[in-house]
Amino acid sequence: MKHSSFKIQPYLYLLIACLITSCSTLDELTKFDVFYNRSVTIPSITPINFPITINTPDFDTNTESTFSINNTTQSLVDDIKLKEFRLTLTNPSTEDFSFLEILEIYIASEGLEDKKLAWSPSPIENNTSVLYLETTNDDLKEYIFKDSFYLKIKTTTDEVLTEDHDMEINTVFTVDAKILGI
Repeated sequence: MKHSSFKIQPYLYLLIACLITSCSTLDELTKFDVFYNRSVTIPSITPINFPITINTPDFDTNTESTFSINNTTQSLVDDIKLKEFRLTLTNPSTEDFSFLEILEIYIASEGLEDKKLAWSPSPIENNTSVLYLETTNDDLKEYIFKDSFYLKIKTTTDEVLTEDHDMEINTVFTVDAKILGI
């Protein structure tokens, strides 16, 4: 008598894994971080209390290779959220972020509306050259799925800038993919 082979479906594996660990622990295993960094300059000619917008150069997303390295594809991504947005003032080295009155960052990409991504805490701390911004909890995958995106920095200063102020932008996006394609 022939024995029929029994195939365990991926759903059963998922159920067993949830029972052995916890579903929330398993869910964390499907997340990974993507980092995008860029330098930007606020020019010395920036007038006081006058809003200006500075566009960054494009950030190439390289999602296909990033997703491949992390064993996923765009079709398996549930959402992409901004985990951290950090600005570091790199020049002049003797300055801090006290020259900023208002700071808002928008993400932009061809064919998509600008979306508010991050903003300064209020008030902006003096004596700090590193500024962690408040961030949106919105799903940003449509921007990261594009070949590139850029940032619009909208700011108002409350001091005369006698020299350029260079900043390093460091972002961390968390990608949450589906487990076993479900």
